[in-house]
Amino acid sequence: MRINATDREILALAVPAFLALVSEPLFLLADASIIGHLGTTELAALGVAGAVITTAIGLCIFLAYGTTASVARRLGAGDLRGALTQGIDGIWLAVLIGTVVTAVGVAAATDLVGLFGADRGITEDAASYLRVAFVGTVPLLVVLAATGVLRGLQDTRTPLIAAAAGNLLNIAFNLALVRGIGPVPALGLVGSAWGTVLAQTLMAVGLTVVVVRGARRHQATLRPDLAGVAAAGRAAVPLLIRTLTLRASLLVTTYAVVQAGDDTSLAAHNLAFAIWSFLAFVLDSLAIAAQALTGRALGAGDLDSTRRLTRRMVWWGVWSGVVTGIGLALLSPVAGHLFSSDTAVVDQLAPVLLVAALVQPIAGVVFVLDGVLIGAGDGTYLAWAGGLVFLLYAPFALLATGLVAVWAAFCVAFMGGRCVTLVWRARGDAWTRLGAT
Repeated sequence: MRINATDREILALAVPAFLALVSEPLFLLADASIIGHLGTTELAALGVAGAVITTAIGLCIFLAYGTTASVARRLGAGDLRGALTQGIDGIWLAVLIGTVVTAVGVAAATDLVGLFGADRGITEDAASYLRVAFVGTVPLLVVLAATGVLRGLQDTRTPLIAAAAGNLLNIAFNLALVRGIGPVPALGLVGSAWGTVLAQTLMAVGLTVVVVRGARRHQATLRPDLAGVAAAGRAAVPLLIRTLTLRASLLVTTYAVVQAGDDTSLAAHNLAFAIWSFLAFVLDSLAIAAQALTGRALGAGDLDSTRRLTRRMVWWGVWSGVVTGIGLALLSPVAGHLFSSDTAVVDQLAPVLLVAALVQPIAGVVFVLDGVLIGAGDGTYLAWAGGLVFLLYAPFALLATGLVAVWAAFCVAFMGGRCVTLVWRARGDAWTRLGAT
């Protein structure tokens, strides 16, 4: 395989993005490792609270995606000052949304964890953790927005450094605050929440300093521009709807498994989805590169370059999917033994992984074209397409009988439906709007 200049540019963005994405789950893994030594109740409470906070933050991923696209367009148009101004507006939008989410989250923490129906001890501990965790919403959303700014500026290395440093700080703060060191009292589960908030705050400060320095160097204003913040908010709405349709589809999948199987099926499904999610990091890193490069090329008014980049990134998506698919197929007979000693779970997991392996090349196309259209600012189409795919997929999932059948529906109807809608759009010209905006 011959690597050309375009390939090197794609990899220069995708590889650091992949490493940064992989580091994100380490926050909760580190917390779980430390909290696990306190007791089962505390670990269960962390699981419940973690599900709430990751869902809330996951819905706000548009702060990174939308900012990447808008900043990259300005950069491509040669307006670096405008790009940084747009990025600053995105960060102010993150502060605004984060403030609202914090207020609602802290007030509703008990009600949110109560939805899981856990026993009283777990619910109380989870609510205590969640009230503190929501305090970190503003810095965490600022991290998303600042990461989007830097990606739009074609820099994925700085967010990687911030993610690595944040993980190390999170471990150090958790060890100190959970167990207590010297004059620092042992705060238990709540100490873990405070440790994570402190780490996230320092990450936000570090990334914001980098963006602010660039803004000052190019005379971009640091004050919130109400029109700019409002424009960023309007652009974010379609991406939020797109994310909601994806989350709804995943929830329907889990619901279908619960209805069609038993506890063993659910356990195997959870393992399969965890493996699927890890492989998705590989493909999502290509999507991030696609966002940044597509936005820049369209901003420069270079349609030929945009088309060439799209073809090359799709090529990378397909072959990345082939590689991950082959790897998953080869591991399918033994992967279950790494996660479970229950032979029934292992037996159910193997065929599911084979089904997932077959669809990996399609998933590669889906992730890349999703990134291309996000980079092009085509959020409205993605929102409508996401809703359509959900409506078409849900009946197939709910009518499926058995775990393998549900996953077959997920791979064929959901991933296949997304692939069809994205390829159809990418082959047309409606998304190739040229210029800085």
